[in-house]
Amino acid sequence: MPSSPENVDRATVKDFGREWQRFDQRGLSQEEMLRTFQEYFSIFPWDSLPRGAAGFDAGCGSGRWAVLVAPQVGHLHCIDASADALGVARKNLADLRNVSFHEAPLDAMPLPDSSMDFGYSLGVLHHLPDPAAGLTACVRKLKSGAPMLVYIYYAFDNKPIWFRLMWQGSDFLRRAVSKAPFRLKLVITELSAALVYWPLARAAEFLERLGLNVFKWPLSAYRWHSYYTMRTDALDRFGTRLEHRMTQAQIQTMMENAGLCDILFSDAVPFWCAVGRKA
Repeated sequence: MPSSPENVDRATVKDFGREWQRFDQRGLSQEEMLRTFQEYFSIFPWDSLPRGAAGFDAGCGSGRWAVLVAPQVGHLHCIDASADALGVARKNLADLRNVSFHEAPLDAMPLPDSSMDFGYSLGVLHHLPDPAAGLTACVRKLKSGAPMLVYIYYAFDNKPIWFRLMWQGSDFLRRAVSKAPFRLKLVITELSAALVYWPLARAAEFLERLGLNVFKWPLSAYRWHSYYTMRTDALDRFGTRLEHRMTQAQIQTMMENAGLCDILFSDAVPFWCAVGRKA
């Protein structure tokens, strides 16, 4: 593995490598994959990309986004600091010939500055010691005017105070579980998926079918997702040692400071997805 710059938490990288080996996303149906992809990429300006566009997936993980992005572009660079995650991505993208793989942290991406037509980093920046530096490193690789899509954990700034307090309680649990041995983390997060995620998600689905607004219902975002996704995300949520959460205003400022303009936020789940263009 390459030498580690300061903006990498190696324990977190190792956790994600194990996560993607455990949940390589092959258990998802094509319907769920497409629906989830659209949730994240609904604001991405596909029509503005040049013919044969080249871009990067910063923190590609299992390659779950790349498998749907690569067929729409000229070339895609999949970058991840975890060799284990890249091994999973290579298997998932084996049928695609326009993909390159790079084992590197975001601030050491082996791409020339100002060379890429687009970029995206989904669910990655908030796991870095310094998310702002990670985003700046990504933007540095873009051509002027090129779009950059990001997804960053939100600080529940659009939810009521009781919701935020409930999350704070769950975060104490995350801090403890994330430091446990991996097998113990698996047991705990599998129980969380079965006893918390699934009942709350299915209750939200039922209530919505009755015509009720379930926006404030805990874990209502999972009401149309599979149990496989709940298991994956329970491990992602409680098994990860380092995470930051930001308000929409904080993300806006971070993107502007990184050199992005014309910033647009999605007004739908998941929060917050945002896209901007390199100034």
